[in-house]
Amino acid sequence: MKIRKIETNIKRNLYLHSSEISFSPLPSSLESNIIRIYPEYHFQSLLGFGGAITESAGYAFHSLSKDLQDEVIKECFSPNGLNYVLCRLPIGSCDFSIQSYSYSYQENLSDFSVKHDLKYMIPTIKAAQKENSSLSFLASPWSPPAFMKSNHRLSNGGKLLDNYKKVWANYLVKYIKSYQELGIPIDYMTIQNEPNAKQPWESCHYTAEEEANLLKYEIYPVFRKYNLKTKFLIWDHNKDNILTRSTDILLKYHCLNEVAGIAFHWYTGGHFENLQLLSHLFPNQLLLHTEGCTGYSHFRPSDELFNAEMYAYEIIEDFNHGVHGFIDWNILLDYHGGPNHTKNYCNSPIMISKKKDNYIKTPAFYYISHISRYAKPNAKRIHFSKFSDNICVTSFQNPDKSVMIVLLNKTDKSIEYNLCYQNKTFHDNLDSHAIVTWIIDEV
Repeated sequence: MKIRKIETNIKRNLYLHSSEISFSPLPSSLESNIIRIYPEYHFQSLLGFGGAITESAGYAFHSLSKDLQDEVIKECFSPNGLNYVLCRLPIGSCDFSIQSYSYSYQENLSDFSVKHDLKYMIPTIKAAQKENSSLSFLASPWSPPAFMKSNHRLSNGGKLLDNYKKVWANYLVKYIKSYQELGIPIDYMTIQNEPNAKQPWESCHYTAEEEANLLKYEIYPVFRKYNLKTKFLIWDHNKDNILTRSTDILLKYHCLNEVAGIAFHWYTGGHFENLQLLSHLFPNQLLLHTEGCTGYSHFRPSDELFNAEMYAYEIIEDFNHGVHGFIDWNILLDYHGGPNHTKNYCNSPIMISKKKDNYIKTPAFYYISHISRYAKPNAKRIHFSKFSDNICVTSFQNPDKSVMIVLLNKTDKSIEYNLCYQNKTFHDNLDSHAIVTWIIDEV
């Protein structure tokens, strides 16, 4: 049995540092400071990790030399990088676009074209596909075209007008088919990004009933008419309201047949209890984190360690409460945290240097990697128990039967512990503000 330790400890200048240790027999007298792993008890399967390719990310990507572009793609999509297997795409413009735009400005959609995306987004997507040909794609609309909306604007909320619901459904079909023709299959689609928010950028408001009816009576039937296999996720907003919204759409408005899963963001805090209950109420529904970011517009802009720990904590607790996958926001951005046509800047795991002659992997890159690189797609989350809430823990058994365990210490004090696996154990110290991944291979 081999056991490998991967550690990131910024104050000691360790970044995904690898070493090996040995197990000892587990004494029957050992009772203190125990973290125990139970590979025989399985929970949900892991869909995987991913990030978003927005126009802003594509613009930042194209500011680099070809050699650096190749490196960035490997950092994101190779097994030795973030190991992303999922990719989120905006349908039309969003806040992280160079400018606002739609694919059509005519009521009959005769001018529909995704040509705008060919400059930055699609070449970046194709580079990602070259690195990982089995990428899965999720697409999200931020707003229907302005002429379809009550406020006649892409931004500041507004409603989809009743007489344009069928047109909007056909608009989405044209998007899916256009991307398919480019070799980019859209596996999943959310009905609306953040449908409960009136944003100064692209946004559109739907009640639970409106979202359900749009899917059930307009989008779902026309997608099936054209034999499109895209699966639909609801909500795509924060966790505080996810339980009521999801139960309303799935049960009150009878959309269990049309919905494949529930998407969510992290911007209003934990609310992991809601995820746990949803996983029990709807065990056949996918639970997917589809957006989260930190930095210049959110949380603690100058505290990169805090931001990295926030990522790791969110991922760990999401999975411990039944979530199947985690998609971050932009895969990379420029040194400002953009470009962004509304100046809604944030950071990303990879940031382009000011001179555009290099890139920086932020601490968040390493903290995400501690989980995304070592918990493989189709891994099963397994049970653990721990002696202290000061250590955040999650664990998975991979398809090759190797076991990975992640330990996060967000406190200012180091913590000694004994990790117990089957009839073996070892003693170690988890330093303050450090993250460790253990890989146990029984071969």
